[in-house]
Amino acid sequence: MTEPLALRSLRLPDDAATDALAGRLAPLVSGAAGLPAGGRIHLQGDLGAGKTAFVRALLRACGIKGRIKSPSYALLESYKVSNLYFYHFDFYRFSDSREWLDAGFRDLLREDAVVLIEWPERAGSLLPPPDLLISLSYAEPGRDATLAAHTARGLSWLNALALPHPSTPPAAG
Repeated sequence: MTEPLALRSLRLPDDAATDALAGRLAPLVSGAAGLPAGGRIHLQGDLGAGKTAFVRALLRACGIKGRIKSPSYALLESYKVSNLYFYHFDFYRFSDSREWLDAGFRDLLREDAVVLIEWPERAGSLLPPPDLLISLSYAEPGRDATLAAHTARGLSWLNALALPHPSTPPAAG
């Protein structure tokens, strides 16, 4: 993967902070904030680090109603709000990077859809770069998140989120 255009790290002390971050990103990807709707978000992290929880919070904030299932077994769950499609992939079960191609998923990686991929590293270099890569890791309590913009779209999202730059010292508190 290419070097990110920008990188931001932040502490998410609890599930509410993770949900809040997803809620701040939702209007950016859905077009509600005036930016073009759609984009690709890849999520990395150990099992249980919060990838699916983040996706659920993002989908809820985008207006998805009803049950939001993890695609761990089905590999893909799709949703639609108005004219915007959301595709939630989970590649955890892949053992060969070409499996996602064989499954026929390439056609769903559209610019005008929100594409959320957990375990993107299982597809190797065959995936196009994400607009935003979100890496989650355990940090008791809560988790740490690193957001890396890999495209101009991802950079516009990071700028709109107004997250602290890595060189910015944390506020005294």
